[in-house]
Order: sequence, then structure tokens, then C-alpha cells
Amino acid sequence: MRTLELLSGQTIPVLGMGTWQMGENHRDRQTEITALQHGLDLGLSLIDTAEMYGEGGAEEVIAQAIVNRRQAVFLVSKVYPHNASKRGTIAACERSLKRLNTDYLDLYLLHWRGSVPLAETLEAFQTLQQAGKIRSYGVSNFDLDDMEEAHPLKGGNEIVTNQVLYNLTRRGIELNLLPWCHQHRIPVMAYSPIEQGRLLGHPRLQTIAKNRNVTVAQVAISWLLHQENVIVIPKSSRIEHIEQNYAALALKLSAEELKDLDTAFPTPTHPIPLQML
Repeated sequence: MRTLELLSGQTIPVLGMGTWQMGENHRDRQTEITALQHGLDLGLSLIDTAEMYGEGGAEEVIAQAIVNRRQAVFLVSKVYPHNASKRGTIAACERSLKRLNTDYLDLYLLHWRGSVPLAETLEAFQTLQQAGKIRSYGVSNFDLDDMEEAHPLKGGNEIVTNQVLYNLTRRGIELNLLPWCHQHRIPVMAYSPIEQGRLLGHPRLQTIAKNRNVTVAQVAISWLLHQENVIVIPKSSRIEHIEQNYAALALKLSAEELKDLDTAFPTPTHPIPLQML
């Protein structure tokens, strides 16, 4: 598995497993646990979650999936903005740790901007890091102005990643946010790589997938894996999806295919606000 080095010195896999909408239905729980375990068996050691996902249910699913395997997992969770005061962040982290049945997170993120001053959230992150509760911290859904505001603050230069919406139809970050993050050695974590399934019907992607005897999702994920300084976290609730996502690692798109995708999905010509799902 290819990895990137974070500012903290940790290495993080470029492809992981997302858990959005997991833990919401008890009838699906064993299927979700089995899928995550299968991904770990394949070598997909990065698991991304949040206290928001299933209101903690996804974290409970992960806890069951990683029994006796915690040391092999790079575990990411996120704090709600309304919990992001100093006291609230620490309490939220403790709840996540309890649900995940672990004593530390590899990476803890602020899920999106809220009303709590960034300096206060960063102070909480540093307190958690010093206590060994988290190894690194970062942000999610931060646009360029958010990153520029956070970076000079105490602890802001230790933000190790920004998790944002990035896929073939959401390329606005390439104009300013992605270059800024690259300049500051901050990898971007790309969520929703197939645009919640809406990319699956695109004719250009379907043509490439048919010619290569792969799935459309694999093409879309492979395109992201071709981008510099990018980590991809597709949703991973079923074994067949896990296997397809993992196979995208071996799919090397040709220069012609990449050019065709640039033509079909051009980068915007002017900056646009960061988009979210």
C-alpha cells in the first residue's frame, strides 16, 4: 500500500475505508463489520469515521471490526462543530474512544467550521495529543480562507490534513486549496469519490471502464489516486465494494485516459466556494 507522510511523522495509506451511513441500522451491522474486516484482510488499514455517523453507531461497528487488530489500523474520527469547545472536544473524543474501544485515535478532525473559535478547538486538540489520546489532528471541509486563518494560530501549523469533497465533478479545490495544502505539506483526504453514485452513469467513465474491464467506481477512484498529495476514503459497507475499491490501487490510467477525463470533467475556470455533501 502506498503511503504519504504527515507533518507529525506518521505515515497514512492513500486508500482507506469510509463509514458514512454505517451503524444506522442494526440489521446491517454484521454485514458492515464483515466488510471492514475483509478490507483489513486485504490491507486497507485506514478507517475513517465520525461521531456524527449513525450518532456514534459507525464507531461501534468499527470497534467490533477491529477487535484484536487495533495496532494494524490507522483510525480517524471527527468532532461535531457544536462540540468543538475545549471542554466539549475533549469530552467528545473520550466518547468516541469509548465507542471505538480504544485508548487513542491516530487522527482527530474538526468535522466542519462552527461558531467555536478555531484557537479553542486547536487548544483542545493539543491537550488531547499531549495526553496521548490522539496522535495527530486536522480539519475537514475547510476552504482556503479557513486554512489561512487556522495556520498562524497556536498549533495551526500542526494540522496534518484537510478532508474535503473532491472527485471528477468537484474539482474546484485544484485552483487554490489543493496547491496551498501541497505547499504546506498537508495531504487532502477526498471523500465521496463517486459523488454518492451519481458518477456511475457518466458515459465517458463507462467507456473507459468497459475498455479496461473494470467498474466505473474503480476508474473514478483511480483518477483520484493519480492526483498528488491525495488520500481517498470511499464508503466501504459491502464486501464487493471493498474488493472493487482495493482493486483500484492497481488500475493505472493511461495518459490518454487521463486527458479524456480532463476533457469530460474540466477544472473550473474561476475559484468557487468549497462544496460539501
